[in-house]
Amino acid sequence: MSATKSSAGVASAETGDALLAAIEQAAARIQTAHDAIAKVIVGQRNVIEESLITLLAGGHVLLVGVPGLAKTRLVQTLGTVLGLDDKRVQFTPDLMPADILGSEVLEQDQDGKRFFRFITGPVFCQLLMADEINRASPRTQSALLQAMQEHRVSIGGSYHDLPRPFHVLATQNPIEQEGTYPLPEAQLDRFLMQVDVGYPDLAAEREIVLMTTGADEQPPKRVFTGEELMAAQRMVRQIPVGDSVVNAILTLVRAGRPETTDVPEVREQVVWGPGPRASQALMLATRARALLQGRLAPSVDDVIALARPVLQHRMALNFAARADGRTLPALIERLCARIDAA
Repeated sequence: MSATKSSAGVASAETGDALLAAIEQAAARIQTAHDAIAKVIVGQRNVIEESLITLLAGGHVLLVGVPGLAKTRLVQTLGTVLGLDDKRVQFTPDLMPADILGSEVLEQDQDGKRFFRFITGPVFCQLLMADEINRASPRTQSALLQAMQEHRVSIGGSYHDLPRPFHVLATQNPIEQEGTYPLPEAQLDRFLMQVDVGYPDLAAEREIVLMTTGADEQPPKRVFTGEELMAAQRMVRQIPVGDSVVNAILTLVRAGRPETTDVPEVREQVVWGPGPRASQALMLATRARALLQGRLAPSVDDVIALARPVLQHRMALNFAARADGRTLPALIERLCARIDAA
């Protein structure tokens, strides 16, 4: 019996050593990709990190920021560096579902026999940029919703699988709301993170001006492939998570719901809170952050660092709270402070 236990212990140690070596190797490659993106997207280190974390977790990103902050350039650079087939769709009020998904056309062969042939739309790629997604009609938004959730589309009663991996990086302008259709809660919940893109600091903006207006701007170089990204995504799910991290995730998410919270501010100010998909997103995101930083397991600090981008689009304040100047980021920060203190 003791020999059996000893053999099991040795096998477990070897498995742990192999996983640690694989994590360290993957982390080094991912860090190389991060640095390659940072050479092109200057002054947005947090945005790059959160976008990479989302892709490693297998999710979709909602990029929110005013025009001119390199959101489109970020998506193009991610596609190049990660070796993904990327496409861009400019969303407008007259955009139809077929303009994104594709459509069937009636054709005739040499014998006069007629048949339908499916012509794929731009959604058939690995990295789709949905530019100004809130300008499309609810009908078109719903068509994209199925693709994001199921990784396939339904045309004429037949299903067509999308390429793997498949990620949507959507952009949204938080200022100009005229002629827009706010994203429904169901579609917002499909985005693993909402990444806020802010203005760069003075030093970064100086570097941007000099770098982008010169004669010899360096294009990004490919570091990853789609197969390597999927391998890293599978590794994310193998990273062990301690009970303290699981409890922190559940405590944070449940504290954000008016129905289950013990925080008076949430009951008074929040209309609806994050569902179970928020807990799943936080679990994957904390694992992905640990992998990005070359750690064997995530910590409570990872939960706190990712709470805002994971939760802020999955909660809504009531009218009285908004009129009083309350904000979701400030409320989430207070919820995180309770976990940090515990």
